[in-house]
Amino acid sequence: MALRGFPVSLPLEGQKVLVVGGGELALRKARLVAKAGCRLTVIATEIHPDLAKLADNLILRDFTPNDVEDHRIIFAATDVEEIDRAVADAANKAGILVNVPDKPALSSFIMPAIIDREPITIAISSGGASPVLVRRLRERLEAALEPGLGRLTTLLDSFRTAVKATREGETNRRRFWEAVIDGPVARDFLAGREQAAREALLAAVNNPDYGQARTGTVALVGAGPGDPDLLTLRALRVLQDADLVVHDKLVDERIMDYVRRDARRIYVGKSKSHHTMSQEAINQLLVAEAKAGHRVVRLKGGDPFLFGRGGEEMQALRAANIPVEIVPGITAALGCGASTAIPVTHRDHAAGVTFVTGHGKDGEPDLDWQALARLRHTLVVYMGLSAAETIARRLTEAGMPADTPAALIEKGTRPDQKLITGTLANLASLAAAHGLVGPAIIIIGDVVRLADPALITTLVPDHLREAV
Repeated sequence: MALRGFPVSLPLEGQKVLVVGGGELALRKARLVAKAGCRLTVIATEIHPDLAKLADNLILRDFTPNDVEDHRIIFAATDVEEIDRAVADAANKAGILVNVPDKPALSSFIMPAIIDREPITIAISSGGASPVLVRRLRERLEAALEPGLGRLTTLLDSFRTAVKATREGETNRRRFWEAVIDGPVARDFLAGREQAAREALLAAVNNPDYGQARTGTVALVGAGPGDPDLLTLRALRVLQDADLVVHDKLVDERIMDYVRRDARRIYVGKSKSHHTMSQEAINQLLVAEAKAGHRVVRLKGGDPFLFGRGGEEMQALRAANIPVEIVPGITAALGCGASTAIPVTHRDHAAGVTFVTGHGKDGEPDLDWQALARLRHTLVVYMGLSAAETIARRLTEAGMPADTPAALIEKGTRPDQKLITGTLANLASLAAAHGLVGPAIIIIGDVVRLADPALITTLVPDHLREAV
């Protein structure tokens, strides 16, 4: 996921800052930077009295390009196009950061909306795309964040040296602080019981076991079908607490952005005829890392218990006496069905749904094709793209009508999703004509008739398409 702008925190204490402009717009910018302890110069022909009180140096004249020299950052806030552009040009030529309010094209940095809980500062920015939306977000966060967060931060900072002296290693110290922040110390402090919180924090520092798990844990986490918005809140929390994330090929890179930056990552993705690591080796890795005391997340596409080998991994962890948590995810059948408006069950079309895999342990899956053809359920085939021709042939030989509606959904719920609809008879030719490579699922049954026509990909030549 590309960042439109890279957020940084720029120390300005004692630094020279220039504001060009003397009105309300200049005053708003000056109020913000003045809090950072800068040495503020204001240049304008007329200056708002409140702005004059904030300035360390007032220059009552028009701006000249030489005025930018020796300043850390500059604000062009006259709201006069020609003057603001001249200030921006001079700053850019001098290699000095410049901001022109509401004119991102002229700015080398964008001022975010700021939430101040000194010493905590939260900045929100849209890169200049929607200042009004950013202000609304700031209002919501201001209401959600406790006023005492700044004082709590100061309290925690006063104990940092003691914690460093009593805990060896970054992991042990981080776990101590997580236990403090997530536990009664922080809750008491923010609820106004500050003295009780201080005493509890002192006791925690003197307890070497506080926040230190003696055994690591493993969470088997479902990442859902692809769209990061479909990740569960529990999955997000577990990801951000992990020391190590062992992840699969089907996990969207945007979801990996939620992993804590200093957490280790190990890729163990599998594709047809190519396994980065065998399942046995993955099991051994999870056990070894947990025994080393780490919090491990095994991150899988969809749901870990639906064709995700999660059951095998759980058994291996239990056999090694490793605590294991299961965090379910939205499985591909439900996610892809929702993203294409195909309900997998419907009173008028299908009384049930059956999930099968298109690949068995040694090739073709060992399925009761006759039973599947008789059920009159929606049939969802996972990992069936390369076996589409075989699946269609087996089902028609077992008695399923060749004109049974069928859909292929590639990269479901993602921005580049493809929905191909047809029938059981032309399932394989549709996949080939569209050049589908997966990941994809197949949905077979009358419910395919309900797919949203606006979402159907129509790149296939007419002679290969049949009405559903």
